[in-house]
Amino acid sequence: MQIAILLFERVTVLDAIGPFEVLQHLPGAQVVFVGERAGTVRSETGSLGLTVDASLGEVTSPDVVLVPGGPGQSDHMADGPVHRWLRAVDQTSTWTTSVCTGSLILAAAGLLTGRRAATYWLAVDELAAFGAVPSRERFTFDGKYATAAGVSSGLDMALALAGRIAGERRAQGIQLGIEYDPHPPYDVGSPETAPADLVEELRGTSRFRR
Repeated sequence: MQIAILLFERVTVLDAIGPFEVLQHLPGAQVVFVGERAGTVRSETGSLGLTVDASLGEVTSPDVVLVPGGPGQSDHMADGPVHRWLRAVDQTSTWTTSVCTGSLILAAAGLLTGRRAATYWLAVDELAAFGAVPSRERFTFDGKYATAAGVSSGLDMALALAGRIAGERRAQGIQLGIEYDPHPPYDVGSPETAPADLVEELRGTSRFRR
């Protein structure tokens, strides 16, 4: 089972590495990090490098496709190599997935038209412009498409996906193995629970502010 995780410049690292940590433990999993060209891409702050193992043309029929988000997502909203690759591999993939603003890339490529999809809370209003139906759930399944909300929610989506692929027992074992038992020190992980002034502060600095 080949799992292709797309990488690009200014990617949010946890969007890719969180699901990777889960999905690599599936039976028969072969994870490949794919991008427009092999080599190193830098994280959104530029402080961390991630290695693209294979170019888009070298990965033609993955079973699972995962598209992370990050500021670099904005460079992949116009039709081009990434969109063409996504449309091609989606024809044969078992699962096509995203984390955070990665769903905007999928939607812009035409793969989420009429489908419910989740994304980062500050970007959720952007989905409708590309024909998707915005969901404010932490992760959403619509057919073979699984989309997660912001950053950390990729872990939740990946575990749910692992359960659908390999059964709940295996997914539970993965969760226990990585000791994923979150108890955050603050109850501000969503705009619904965060103080209104903090929500507005982040909204004011977001590239998605209106």
